[in-house]
Amino acid sequence: MPPHPTVVRPSNVSDALARGRLGVPSVIFFVLSAAAPLTVVAGVVTTGYAVTGITGMPLAFLAVGAVLALFSVGYVAMARRVENAGAFYAYVARGIGRPAGVGAAWVALIAYNALQVGLYGAIGAAAAPVLGTLFGVEPHWAVVALVAWALVAFLGLLRVDVNGKVLAVLLIAEIVLIVVFDLGQLSNPAGGTTSFAALAPSNLLVPGAGALLVLAMTGFVGFESSVVFSEESKDPKRTVPLATYLSVAIIAGLYALSSWSMTVAVGPENISAAAGEQSIELIFNLAAAHLGDTAVTIGQALFMTSVLAAMISFHNTTARYAFALGRERVLPAAFGQTSPRTGAPRVASLAQSLLGLLVIVLYAVNGWDPVVQLFYYAGTGGGFGVLLLIATTSVAVIVYFARSDTSESLWRRAIAPALATVALAAVVAVAVTNFATLLGVAPDSPLRWIIPGVYPVAALIGFLWGMVLRSNRPDVYARIGRGAESAATSLFDPPVDGPVPVEARR
Repeated sequence: MPPHPTVVRPSNVSDALARGRLGVPSVIFFVLSAAAPLTVVAGVVTTGYAVTGITGMPLAFLAVGAVLALFSVGYVAMARRVENAGAFYAYVARGIGRPAGVGAAWVALIAYNALQVGLYGAIGAAAAPVLGTLFGVEPHWAVVALVAWALVAFLGLLRVDVNGKVLAVLLIAEIVLIVVFDLGQLSNPAGGTTSFAALAPSNLLVPGAGALLVLAMTGFVGFESSVVFSEESKDPKRTVPLATYLSVAIIAGLYALSSWSMTVAVGPENISAAAGEQSIELIFNLAAAHLGDTAVTIGQALFMTSVLAAMISFHNTTARYAFALGRERVLPAAFGQTSPRTGAPRVASLAQSLLGLLVIVLYAVNGWDPVVQLFYYAGTGGGFGVLLLIATTSVAVIVYFARSDTSESLWRRAIAPALATVALAAVVAVAVTNFATLLGVAPDSPLRWIIPGVYPVAALIGFLWGMVLRSNRPDVYARIGRGAESAATSLFDPPVDGPVPVEARR
């Protein structure tokens, strides 16, 4: 009897993200949603005015935008050569070296997971006034968080372009509302005269401006995620640069306009006191005075959806980082699996959802404050981690081009990244110095050092794990930072029992 032929059954998993599903607008929607414009305008701007007492907030956003535009010059130049959903991890690995890349990966996982789970604490607080106005009942924050969690978990398993369409609807409504609020404030200046004092450089170049710049930097967190979606873009070499530059420009312009219009409506001399007294409610109180109660209800509803959109965006970003590490076997291989039907990194997405669920339950059971102890602490810590990654990646870009590629202009491969590195290093130093202020805790609080101290520890552990892989798993070590190539070919992989080639030892 002839042997039965072998039947090759289709696998229910894949190791590649779906290609060609995102154009420039879709990537921008992911980036801007992560930045959460309405949340920043209502929260970060008022916090900046209240904490520092400095009226130069609009210029702070423009200055940070200029620094990040400089950073983006080298960032997108490298993106044209390194296409990897791991972004910072891959760039540091290809620039500074593989062990450093693994260290950056550990920092990225902590930072993005902190940003993601922290938002579950904010969604309950954001939903309370809306649900109270519409239905006369304010559910426990954890109930709202669990509903949002279920929606985000479900979307995380769908096609990435479906997520992009959801974000498009939420984000466009959010930005339109911000512009309407801004126009309402500019049309009703305090004292009947439009003041341009907040735009004067002298109001930024004062003591304490460093803390203001750090706060402004937190408003841009998420702009870097354009590269995370490069593998799923229709034309990565065009999509990623356009999406990155446009996102930085839109974010900087929108925040500068909103923070300036707020000083016009309240008066530059009164903005610090008003922000300190009213906090997030300031923007809604101004809208009530100028546009009516209906506008306030719409604004509060969109504030809630702003948080939801940020959750969706960060969930997708975090899942793709874990996917990139699983594909290259830095994390267990299961994380590198995607659904062949949707192209979503389903194992990484489910793992991220599980973490979010555990955090919600833990905070709810223990009665911990979801706003201060979850949203604010995790958000500030996550933002600082991303700042560290941006600064490290700026150095990696310089080293990468100096070592392997001189086809780019001197401006793109060296000058712009060097200027960005100096500026970013200064912002990191200021952030560390003012971390107690950023957290809103006493200078002697242990959190002042514990939260930022997590990252150097994680980077060191990641670096050491990279060295272990170099010694014990040279096949895995050689894949680090190679992205889709690590799954598609093993042409340059060393044999399992053989030595690591010189090029692969970095």
